[in-house]
Amino acid sequence: QVQLAESGGGSVQPGGSLRLSCVASEYDIRAKCVGWFRQVPGKEREAVASIDTGGGVKYYDDSVKDRFTISQDNAKNTVYLVMNSLKPQDTAMYYCATRRRTWGTTCSVTGGSSGYEYWGQGTQVTVSS
Repeated sequence: QVQLAESGGGSVQPGGSLRLSCVASEYDIRAKCVGWFRQVPGKEREAVASIDTGGGVKYYDDSVKDRFTISQDNAKNTVYLVMNSLKPQDTAMYYCATRRRTWGTTCSVTGGSSGYEYWGQGTQVTVSS
């Protein structure tokens, strides 16, 4: 069955960096939308970054633009999220998810989590002094 596995979370100080990985099993990430989402208890899940793995187009929420970078490695069937200049407000459980694309739509984060079919179990990121 399709599985997504996140890793790379941890505890860092403000200004620190982390690299999250999302490895897909029994699923080819190519020509898909793959996104990173985060959620804090009591708050709604929010889209952080996404990538169109067919064309390589990347999308970012304004809150992480210029700090986070999403990328793909097709040989490893993996999508990464490099997070720099981390802030306490970045603290959350981070999830990766993926969906098929349809013509006429993009992988933009403005679409939120709509249509995402497969989800990982999450990796915790904590940013504190």
